[in-house]
Amino acid sequence: MADQRTPVVEVRRSERRRRTVAAYREGETVVVLIPSQFSRAEETAWVDKMLARLEAKDKKGARSDDALMARARQLVARYFADYDAAAIPVGVRWVSNQRGRWGSCSPDDRTIRLSDRLRDMPIWVSDYVLVHELAHLIEPNHGAAFWRLVARYPKTERARGFLEGVAAVAGNAYIED
Repeated sequence: MADQRTPVVEVRRSERRRRTVAAYREGETVVVLIPSQFSRAEETAWVDKMLARLEAKDKKGARSDDALMARARQLVARYFADYDAAAIPVGVRWVSNQRGRWGSCSPDDRTIRLSDRLRDMPIWVSDYVLVHELAHLIEPNHGAAFWRLVARYPKTERARGFLEGVAAVAGNAYIED
């Protein structure tokens, strides 16, 4: 059964904020930003509304290993159909122990692991990492043939730039593989 605990909510009122309301997670706390002129009743209504939005976002973003495998099969069909079964992994899963890289592939046992840090990123970014790892099933090394395969994904450069930016903000080196 899912965790039904009520989260700790911190409401931050702002003189500069006029109409907009925002919410985000800060550790175990949900921070709700509201205009300072809102009444207590408006505050309560907006907190409830923002908690519901965050919960809906969490449900939408809770991508399972099964969903990840299904996505891998879709990407193989779209970008590597000419390789038949060579590009289909045996397994794809999210892992929490990859802090220095976004994904990894073991061509010998045909398994792919993606860092769970990708779960909160746009789908096109996690798709890029998945395409990158799928390409390793065909070409294990980062040679020219490998990069031609990865380049089949139309948002490759955009996703690489996004990941470089995330790594830079976190103060980490960007590791491609």
